[in-house]
Amino acid sequence: MNFKFFSFLLILFSFLQLQAQKKQNHTFTTDSINFLLDGKPFQIISGEIHYARVPHEYWKHRIQMAKAMGCNTIATYVFWNYHEVKEGIFDFETENRNLAKFLQEAKDENMWVLLRPGPYVCAEWDLGGIPPYLLSVPDIKLRCMDPRYMKAVERYVQKLSDVVKPYLITNGGPIIMVQVENEYGSYGNDKNYLYRLMNLWKEQGINVPFYTSDGPTTYMLEAGSVNGCAVGLDPCGNINDYNLARQMVPGVPVFGSEIYPGWLTHWGEEWQRPDTEALVQQISFLMENKISFNFYVLHGGTNFGFTAGANSGGSGYQPDVTSYDYDAPINEQGLPTPKYFALQKEILKHKTKKEQQVKMPKPIESMELPQIGMKEYSSVWDMLPEPIMSVQPKPFEAFNLYQGFAVYKTTLIGHKSGILTITDLHDYATVFVDGKFVGTIDRSKGEKSIKIPLSESKNPVLEIFVEAMGRINFAQEIIDRKGITERVTLNGMTLMNWEVYCLPMDADFIAKIKSTEVKNKEGKFFKGVFVPDKLADTYIDVSQYQKGVVWVNNHNLGRFWNIGPQQRLYCPATFLKEGENEILIFDLLQHEAKPVCGKKGLNDD
Repeated sequence: MNFKFFSFLLILFSFLQLQAQKKQNHTFTTDSINFLLDGKPFQIISGEIHYARVPHEYWKHRIQMAKAMGCNTIATYVFWNYHEVKEGIFDFETENRNLAKFLQEAKDENMWVLLRPGPYVCAEWDLGGIPPYLLSVPDIKLRCMDPRYMKAVERYVQKLSDVVKPYLITNGGPIIMVQVENEYGSYGNDKNYLYRLMNLWKEQGINVPFYTSDGPTTYMLEAGSVNGCAVGLDPCGNINDYNLARQMVPGVPVFGSEIYPGWLTHWGEEWQRPDTEALVQQISFLMENKISFNFYVLHGGTNFGFTAGANSGGSGYQPDVTSYDYDAPINEQGLPTPKYFALQKEILKHKTKKEQQVKMPKPIESMELPQIGMKEYSSVWDMLPEPIMSVQPKPFEAFNLYQGFAVYKTTLIGHKSGILTITDLHDYATVFVDGKFVGTIDRSKGEKSIKIPLSESKNPVLEIFVEAMGRINFAQEIIDRKGITERVTLNGMTLMNWEVYCLPMDADFIAKIKSTEVKNKEGKFFKGVFVPDKLADTYIDVSQYQKGVVWVNNHNLGRFWNIGPQQRLYCPATFLKEGENEILIFDLLQHEAKPVCGKKGLNDD
């Protein structure tokens, strides 16, 4: 073949390939009113799914469920503290952390993505996604231009940008917009902080449109908006909300960044069940007016491990349950609810025939498990590490302990009985004198004190076993250190010279637990073995236990508490294996081993 002709063919092929690639890449921009996909007005119909709360094996299934309901977009939070597992050490690969895979699966399903990277996200997630190691700095301020905080933010933005850049729409990916912070107008007014965040992303090559999310009030929109960013409303319930935002922040699109089909539940409450009829009417308004919106959440998933957050409102400290079912259209186990079908019907009315023909994926199988016998296995008192000496108590974070439990131990000198007061307890404690159980102190009830009985011992030993529950994730109380935050007094006398035993109850800690002769003292581990007939999702029913944590094959299913409403913990099939499976329960209060079983759902209804 003539060399010149061959070179011409090669150049022609390269040119055609480049043109094809250009055609394949879409554009996403905004004008003063609309979002524009490839230059044409585009209504975002988004369903929020948090990849960290869903087993990665089920990501595709959940995305397909959203698509079948009529969504064209997936919104997702990035939980900073889920990825920066230790200060300066990032993980985007293990467990459910592979964000790149999640984004690719959205792209494979021809779904767009709204990326909500924080650094603060709220989300009923521990500390709103901010890494708790920052709380080791005694006087740190969060969500502002505090240089200690911003140094960590910059490191996070750099790392995350490397992961998401290939998935921007400008690079042929599914990400069409990135959120700047989250509901900042509900918290502060540091505009320098918001603009610095946006510019940080731009400096790292994040070249898609940005948006903010705030409540539909004048002060929130004034404090939380950023010039040139689309305005998200949490929620956009009616035309008045929409018009207020357009008036407050003119020249950019306005959309419903959080439309609430469900709501969160705290321990001790009834399950939240918002009205479906009102929701459908709201979606009808948005669809008919072609206003873009995002369901928060379409599918909630699960707060596995110690990831659940807490609120602090008029009722004081309110820790969130482990399930993030949220009464969402797609329930915790991935099944459609009546709410799903009602919303699907309303959305598809406005879709083309081709879009109406998208089918739901097959449901993930669930199963019941017959009674599983449990036995006393070990005592937490046999698992205590070397103590750290501390003249006065300090919070967990001062000891580089960011989750789990700790024992604070001292000898009583002077006062040896009376009123013991903890300033302040975060969050729940069992109290012992000379190894004998005295009682509990519960922050969620506003409790700080307990009566200490007179001991027969000359030098009584006081032990306070403290559980850290979820860190507050919203509003002004987010600096929520755990453990004993300041001091302990007995009849007003400050108690000194403490031994502190840190118990993170992480995977490494649990793997080292061995069978021991169990003491007749609260704080026991119970163990059982079961062989399932098949591998399918199930809910471990712990209604015969009191308060603690459950592991299956070393997977932390989360916290349980007999005050309800949650009495079952979701165990996906992906945590199980053929043959023998191990279940381990740590209970702060239980004495006697009781059987557990597996149910098909979170509740019987």
